Amino acid sequence: MGGGEIAALIAAGAFATLVLVLAVPILRLRHTIDAATRAVKDVADQTGPMLGNVNATISNVNTALGQVHTTLDGVNMQLARLDHIVENAQHVTSNVANLSTVVTAATANPLVKVAAFGYGVRRAAAKRRRQDEESQVREEIKRRRKV
Repeated sequence: MGGGEIAALIAAGAFATLVLVLAVPILRLRHTIDAATRAVKDVADQTGPMLGNVNATISNVNTALGQVHTTLDGVNMQLARLDHIVENAQHVTSNVANLSTVVTAATANPLVKVAAFGYGVRRAAAKRRRQDEESQVREEIKRRRKV
């Protein structure tokens, strides 16, 4: 799993968290809007008795606006947390990119290539020597069987 894929997973998790955090205030806001809609409908249906309760209606509207303000404060706080999460994900992504650069530089280094070539030559020579010894042992065994 590469650095880009990890960053994508972190970003997807952060987005899912944002959606879940924003869903709760929106559902609360729905109840407030329903109450305001009922109040407006009552005003339209019964203008006479409702006009006597104008102060109560204004109080209800002020309460609803206070709830909306509280909900927006909660949303802003969650967005600040999300900014922090995204910033950390960005740091992780840059660290993975730096690590990838270091590994690429290490494998592309000419000294590493020379060392790997030397190791391959030593290993091939040892294998060749072992094959020569094994063939001499086989010839010796065949010669002794004939005698």
